[in-house]
Amino acid sequence: MSEVPVNSDNYCYRHPDRQSYILCQRCGRTVCAQCQTQASVGVHCPECVREARQSTARTKPALITAINRARTGGGPVVTYSLIAVTTLVYLLQLVTDGFLTSALLYWAPYTETQPWRMLTSVFVHSDNSFLHFAFNMYSLLIFGRLVEQMLGRGRFAALYLLSGLGGSVAVLLISPTTPVVGASGAIFGLLGAYFVIQRGLGGTNVQLLVVLGLNLVIGFIVPGIAWQAHLGGLIVGALTAVIYLKTRHRNKKNTQLLLVWSVLGGLILITVVGVALMYQRLA
Repeated sequence: MSEVPVNSDNYCYRHPDRQSYILCQRCGRTVCAQCQTQASVGVHCPECVREARQSTARTKPALITAINRARTGGGPVVTYSLIAVTTLVYLLQLVTDGFLTSALLYWAPYTETQPWRMLTSVFVHSDNSFLHFAFNMYSLLIFGRLVEQMLGRGRFAALYLLSGLGGSVAVLLISPTTPVVGASGAIFGLLGAYFVIQRGLGGTNVQLLVVLGLNLVIGFIVPGIAWQAHLGGLIVGALTAVIYLKTRHRNKKNTQLLLVWSVLGGLILITVVGVALMYQRLA
């Protein structure tokens, strides 16, 4: 009898004492049952599995991705910051038993001595209605990201604050005896700006127009909603968007700044007139 020669290719490369006839699908090395990892086709050896894991891009959580984009300049920083600040203020409202709400809300008689309330009221909401806060923040999340992407951070921040101020001015002129809170005026400014920009760039958005109309009508019908702020924010937001559109070229940057500051100056002037008219009404 003759001795059969041993073929090393038929033994596991990691365990030379274990005979096997199974090959790694990627590198072709012989692997025993213990060293095999089932793949979609055939099996892989431990080294090939390790290399595949190292080369596979890791998927990061959406929150981490958003933070990294914001840090590197690619995310809607202003939108997220406004939501964060407003959320923090709302939580503080809940634990201060109405003190913070009273300190930041806007009421027309406060205008002469505490004019900053015309803006701080944008960041406070009804502490008796979570839906008021949640709906505004959801709207800001949806439309804020879109408008900020279109305009850039500085222009978007100016638009939001001017719209919020415009809402307070409208309340002063139309309903000076009504105390108001909420970001609705600023949100309507974003909606108006988005519609104007879409139209100015050749787009059509009938659905947005319908949403705007319905929300304005609801403000007139449902009690407890400051439709005056909605209307004021919508007008100021649309006007500011028209300025951005007409002066979007680089050589008109100074003109754009001048016109935006003019909007602010106009709102301040209207506020002064509104305070005088308010005193005449109350006299």
